[in-house]
Amino acid sequence: MVLETKRLQLREMTAADYDALCRILQDEETMYAYEGAFSDEETRAWLDKQLRRYREEGIGLWAVVRKDTGEMIGQCGLTWQMWKERRFLEVGYLFERRHWHQGYATEAARGCMDYAFQILHADEVCSIIRDTNLPSQRVALRNGLVRQKEVWTKHYRGVNMPHYLYVKRRTDDPSQKE
Repeated sequence: MVLETKRLQLREMTAADYDALCRILQDEETMYAYEGAFSDEETRAWLDKQLRRYREEGIGLWAVVRKDTGEMIGQCGLTWQMWKERRFLEVGYLFERRHWHQGYATEAARGCMDYAFQILHADEVCSIIRDTNLPSQRVALRNGLVRQKEVWTKHYRGVNMPHYLYVKRRTDDPSQKE
């Protein structure tokens, strides 16, 4: 286990999590910000990328498991992402649709941010969120991230996708001040 919150445990994913990952990444509605569901090959590549991140970087998107059921309901974690020419530590999250609107994303993301500040001693954490992804934007705002003014358009799956950068600095978080 990497970290624990009130209702959740976050741990590294394994090959055994493939089916649970498919329920997330192969759902059209869940994956609207990515322009649709992933294929089996894209899902396998996604999982392989996380496994590589764990080995090489010590972080990645982790399995989010409900403590009361032991069920993997999503993924949330920390990854290094580029925003234009700068590298940021990003908190990202994707949950199975039937677990939306229950506060899991906010809780898991907050746990990851605490991990970034307290364990990794990061000075800031960001979320890079597509302009149309209002639920993820609300999670970022609930966790105290602030939307920056600039917009960056990424080209993915043949579509231009404007993205916003949300940032929280250690100095913005009273619980992280020494």
